[in-house]
Amino acid sequence: MKLPAVLPSLEFNYITILLVTWFYNPSRSEITSLDSGNIDETLNNADVALVNFYADWCRFSQMLHPIFEESSNVVREEFPDLKQVVFARVDCDQHSDIAMRYRISKYPTLKLFRNGMMMKREYRGQRSVSAIADFIRQQKVDPVKEMHDLEELKALDRSKRNIIGYFEGKDSENYRTFEKVANILRDDGVFLAAHGSLSKPERFSGDNVIYKPPGENSPDMVYLGSLSNFDLTYTWAQDKCVPMVREITFENGEELTEEGLPFLILFHLKEDTESLEKFQHEAARQLIGEKGTINFLHADCEKFRHPLLHIQKTPADCPVIAIDSFRHMYVFPDFSDLNVPGKLKQFVQDLHSGKLHREFHHGPDPTDVTPGQQENQEEIASNPPESSFQKLAPSETRYTILNRDRDEL
Repeated sequence: MKLPAVLPSLEFNYITILLVTWFYNPSRSEITSLDSGNIDETLNNADVALVNFYADWCRFSQMLHPIFEESSNVVREEFPDLKQVVFARVDCDQHSDIAMRYRISKYPTLKLFRNGMMMKREYRGQRSVSAIADFIRQQKVDPVKEMHDLEELKALDRSKRNIIGYFEGKDSENYRTFEKVANILRDDGVFLAAHGSLSKPERFSGDNVIYKPPGENSPDMVYLGSLSNFDLTYTWAQDKCVPMVREITFENGEELTEEGLPFLILFHLKEDTESLEKFQHEAARQLIGEKGTINFLHADCEKFRHPLLHIQKTPADCPVIAIDSFRHMYVFPDFSDLNVPGKLKQFVQDLHSGKLHREFHHGPDPTDVTPGQQENQEEIASNPPESSFQKLAPSETRYTILNRDRDEL
């Protein structure tokens, strides 16, 4: 007969549980679930979007979910306008077409978008609320430094790639294009701008943009295209900011490795800029057609002693050129041969054809062996050292790797 007295208590407890669940339900975080119907509109309308590509069965994805949601809540307090910052996610099992479109090869992958354009560098930092929130704050910092005196140009860091714009005003279409380009290339170059009367001496025939390459004596390059055309302006600026030969560091090693292209790499002493310039020149002269098939890199040989030891070299042997195919490492015979026409190009072509791999395992190809050498061919055969830079690839202690198979080269 005491049942009526118990029911209100049960009802009260049930409502309490519902309220607690409602307040702490992760779905209250403003994370947009993307699908083929809304992805383009959502990303195109956001200044910055951080997208979590995940799979529910992946334990690393499961661990990231609450962190990503809380990060969204923290950032939303600072940037409430959804056009400023969007946190979004893609269930890659449910939307495999989107995963293929963005070449997702591991879970979870956090990709950054600006006005719908995917940035080359994804988020690879610490998976914590504070680290992700700080990353977004950095993305919202104005990428263009406004000059207040043209004398500031004398203090430019000429070891970096500087692009300077001279505009009549900040509200012009030309400047908006410049700012958009700077946003995309902020990690690759330094962007500065002068406006109004300050910029007038440099605006002989309208708004003007110049590029100051690294080096005190390097001549300026003027952009001659239409500043209102984003595609033209971006292509020009990207060509200037992203060199053909990039430096590999421990910070960008994972990113470069994940691009999946073999490395053609120059190991040199940091102060040996002459060897680097020779390598850059010959790579551009002989191998411009190989862009997209191989990564052209240079490395501080003191920092990358281990890969050098892997090919039985030390910093004292530098400069040294080698290829890392992510299976094996192959050494260019002699740096002094760099100036021999076609020598570097043949080295790369021998990688693509499989010749380097065959010769290391079986000795010289029969077509390359003179009759007197035939009997010694077995003695020449050897095993190439295994890849050293493969160790910089995304770790299985941090990601679920979908496919690590590579061609045997």
